[in-house]
Amino acid sequence: MMPSRGVCPPMARRHSHGPLLAAVLAIAPLIASAGRAIPRLDLSPYPKPAPGERRWVIQLPGVLPPAPAGGVAGDPRSWGVQLVVGEEMPVDCNIRRISGQLRVSDVPGWGYPIYRLEGPNAGLAITTLMACPKGQPKPIRFVTLGGDPVLAPYNVSLPIVVYLPERLELRWRVWRPLEPLQPARAL
Repeated sequence: MMPSRGVCPPMARRHSHGPLLAAVLAIAPLIASAGRAIPRLDLSPYPKPAPGERRWVIQLPGVLPPAPAGGVAGDPRSWGVQLVVGEEMPVDCNIRRISGQLRVSDVPGWGYPIYRLEGPNAGLAITTLMACPKGQPKPIRFVTLGGDPVLAPYNVSLPIVVYLPERLELRWRVWRPLEPLQPARAL
C-alpha cells in the first residue's frame, strides 16, 4: 500500500537522488579537468626584479561568479582590475599617501604589459603636517598610492606583473559594470 499525499515510501526515498547523483558524478571529472586546464604561470619573459624591488604577480581566474541581480557584467572585455599599491603603517589625524605613479610599459621583445612604480621619491610615505591631539591612538591602516586608481585590462591569458619597492605591497580587485551603457547626447 502506497502512502498518500506525495510522501515517498522508505525504499523510494533511498533511490530518489539516483539520477541527480549520476549526473553529478558524470560531470565531476570535467570540472576537475577544467581546474587543471589553466596553463602554468610562465614568468620567463618578464625581467627579474631590480635590487630593492619585489615582483608581484596576479593570475586572473577565467570565470567569475555571476554579477549581482540585474547586473550586466557578463563580458570580460568590459572588466578591469584595479591595482592598489600601499603599505600598512600607523596613522594619526594627518592624511597619508604613498608617492609615485604606477606606469605601464612593455616587456622588451614580447609586448607584455608590466607595471612599475616610478617618480621622484617613489614609494615614500608623504603626509600633511597637522598638529594631532596628544594621546590620540595610531591605528594600523593600509596607506595607498596617491592619485587616480590604476585599472589594468582583465585578461586571463597574461598575468598582471607589477614591480614595487620591497616594503610596499599590491592589492587588487575586479571592477565590472553593473549598469548597461547609456546613450550620450550630441549637442
